[in-house]
Amino acid sequence: MRKLYITLSLVLTTLVAVANAPAGYYKSLNGKSGQALKDAIFSLIRPHTAVYYSSLWYYFNSTDCMPDDPTRVWDMYSDIEYHFRGSSSVSGMNKEHSLPKSWWGGGDDITIYPSYTDLYHLYPSDAEANTAKLHWPLGEVSTIAFNNGVTKTGTPKTGQGGGAATVFEPDDRYKGDFARTYFYMATCYQDYTWKYTFMMSNNSADWKTLNEWSIALLLRWAREDPVSDKEKNRNEAVYRVQNNRNPFIDNPELIEYIWGDKQGQVYNGDGGEVTGEPELITPTQGTVLDFGEVALGKSLQYTVFIKGQNLTHDLSIQIYKNDYKMFSSNVTSIDRTIANSEEGYPLVITYTPTETGDHTAKLLISDGGLVGSIGVELIAKCDEPPMLTAINALPATEITDNSFIANWEPATQEIDYYLLNRTIYDKDNNIVLSESINVDAEETSYYIGDFAPDQTQTYTVQTSRLGYTSPESNVITVTATGVNDLFVNKPLAIIGMDGAILVKCSEPLGKARIFNANGQLVKEIKILENDAIIELPRGVYFMTTSTSNKAFKVIIK
Repeated sequence: MRKLYITLSLVLTTLVAVANAPAGYYKSLNGKSGQALKDAIFSLIRPHTAVYYSSLWYYFNSTDCMPDDPTRVWDMYSDIEYHFRGSSSVSGMNKEHSLPKSWWGGGDDITIYPSYTDLYHLYPSDAEANTAKLHWPLGEVSTIAFNNGVTKTGTPKTGQGGGAATVFEPDDRYKGDFARTYFYMATCYQDYTWKYTFMMSNNSADWKTLNEWSIALLLRWAREDPVSDKEKNRNEAVYRVQNNRNPFIDNPELIEYIWGDKQGQVYNGDGGEVTGEPELITPTQGTVLDFGEVALGKSLQYTVFIKGQNLTHDLSIQIYKNDYKMFSSNVTSIDRTIANSEEGYPLVITYTPTETGDHTAKLLISDGGLVGSIGVELIAKCDEPPMLTAINALPATEITDNSFIANWEPATQEIDYYLLNRTIYDKDNNIVLSESINVDAEETSYYIGDFAPDQTQTYTVQTSRLGYTSPESNVITVTATGVNDLFVNKPLAIIGMDGAILVKCSEPLGKARIFNANGQLVKEIKILENDAIIELPRGVYFMTTSTSNKAFKVIIK
């Protein structure tokens, strides 16, 4: 059943290629300039349907397929040929936030952070390229560290990067795509407080959201790489899912009015010929809401924004067909005044399955003076509750004075995502921060960029599936290391090897004790001698000796 709807979405995408926005969609922007214009765009595009993260591969089938081969993924990060597997993830690919989710703090509650699943900046990406990109800003590379022919990363050119050591440079054919993506994100989420400000600004007086160097870069990219049919088709496909549009694809001149050469000028764009007849702007005919999967005993909700113009009567809401009893709406009618407003009405659809299996229904919106009705397909799947087991967290790597990478072994069960739980302690062992971060199911590492030399961090990892979480993994402790952190009365060096540590000392030393990352004593050596090889399982260990007042840290791989 789910394959049938994927085919339907692909057909609809082909039929509406290079379509235009509905007549009157942008009328609220006319007569405005500067900050008022940007605020009007924000009000127009922000209330939109936020999809579920588990449904993204279903939607990618229609938003990111090649026009000459709808089964092939259009990857803007590599030229590797990947093919869709229905609504399942594609091996070797990630669901990539082109504007890194860590920039807003990684929040994943779509009722608070709809950016987490906003398809206007989420793209299917080659996993290797995504790993190289990490959370770095856009930019032009000076010295290359990674290059697959489409994605480059490396040190930034002078004046770029916003303080980042690395930048991500897409291929020339996609630079305009990413620029218009960032202009959209800087407008749709202009009310966010940004944790990382490589390209963004938290200055309350700076309504442009983007900082100056990034504006200059994105303007140039947008001008040099104009809107393509690919972007127009994708804009239309996402509109049918989220019920909002990227205005900078429909009307790229808006970029100039807000950030470019036409700043301060009043915008009076062509909003399209408005007939005066009652019509529904969102949702559109052919919209499909995929609730993804849910465990028996739980429920999921979607919010669909009902927006119309010139409606003469109240709208009627009905759910019918097939498994309609498992879906419900919060109202059966919508006041025409609310539906005609710029904000529209937030209609809540709830899926509460009573048995496992694939389920479908149809949302029908009618009356209001409309000719005919609008139908929205509802699809979902219910599974038995999962039985999740704990996974193994691995030692941190690439530890510097201000960053490290947390690692873990991949789950052996089907999961939706990982939960990275980390705690930061100050030098007096007081908790500074405790948080959980959602990490894509395809990834087994996460970059931490707020490490401080005088702090200690611990992390554990859990898996999540259908609202259930596994037990926590083992605890990994991370501390900054280096010569300056050690005080040794007698010369001593500890060298990590495969499955062991090698001791180098100028003379036999006294008792040594080795602890694991959980603080448990795993080995005691009565006399530590030169060239001693101490075998240990892989992990992070701390050694204390009678000749040192601090612990030595060693990683066994």
